Amino acid sequence: MRLLILTQKVDQNGNVLGFFHRWIIEFAKHAEKVLVICLYEGEHNFPKNVEVYSLGKEKGPSRLKYVVRFYRLLWELRGQYDGVLVHMNQVYVILGGIIWRFAGTPVGLWYAHRARTFSLWLAEKFTNVVFTNSSASFTVPTKKAKYLGHGIDVAALVPPASFMEAKNKYAIVSVGRISPDKDQKTIVRACGILLRQGVPITCAFVGAPSASGDSEYFQELQTLVKRENIESNVFFKGGLPQSEVFPFYWRSNIHINACERGSLDKVILEAAAAGAIPVVANDAFEDTLGEYTDRLIFKKGDAEDLAKRIKDLIESNDQEGVRAMMAKRVRTNFDLAVLVKNIINWYETSR
Repeated sequence: MRLLILTQKVDQNGNVLGFFHRWIIEFAKHAEKVLVICLYEGEHNFPKNVEVYSLGKEKGPSRLKYVVRFYRLLWELRGQYDGVLVHMNQVYVILGGIIWRFAGTPVGLWYAHRARTFSLWLAEKFTNVVFTNSSASFTVPTKKAKYLGHGIDVAALVPPASFMEAKNKYAIVSVGRISPDKDQKTIVRACGILLRQGVPITCAFVGAPSASGDSEYFQELQTLVKRENIESNVFFKGGLPQSEVFPFYWRSNIHINACERGSLDKVILEAAAAGAIPVVANDAFEDTLGEYTDRLIFKKGDAEDLAKRIKDLIESNDQEGVRAMMAKRVRTNFDLAVLVKNIINWYETSR
């Protein structure tokens, strides 16, 4: 099996897409050759059977050059791959779909976001299969969807022997882009409530603004922290590479995600696998949380409810049991190695 993968960015130190570096390594274990076309090429360390080709964004922006280089690479790499996997960018499918259709090359799109756009609708017409984690993660009507769950690099999330910090039961972390969609304001307000009740929590936000309007929201968030008078307990760490995010999971007791219902957020699963108890507003996690659903899902936008659930967890006697069970479920159901095997199997059986 020879696979062509198209993705936005290849950079093992990237704070958003850095995880995909590990995906490529996993695909390389099951494929004779992996060719990767990316928009931006950063630092990477791949096995010998992986070749990376950049469209050149790291050298400066030029959409016309990207497109020209894209088609030139398709010509140069023709006959060198048996299947195409596009990761989270339907534009690649639209650009190359007709070529791959005439060549008889199967095209898969991995997409995990509830957005529904015309470009996504159009791309679906050119794919043979859409890989996604749940029905909430691909909302364009299709019969091509295969629901595979997330791919979590569970081995990398186990604390190494060199990590000597003990878990702090009062430490909270929230990982994700600073954005109104993530509703960090509710988390800040909950922290203020807990501190006024004498619960000595600390909360670290790991992530940075990235989309339009996010910077303004970040300023509002900082102002709220000052208004709540909790600047000594709430910290903004900015965007970090994955390797620097993991220690926050290892030392923190609780990971909070305040997003409303949507797809199964990968960050929540990573935090759970690493040993941080997930507290979420997204009821799409009910099946994963199981018997802990009532304790770990809070009302969207309700800081009082969130504060109560955090306090109850901190004061409970079964934290270690909850932590161990959630980690086990993620490792059993969302292992990256299993997901990659399932994707590779689809290509091999479709030839």
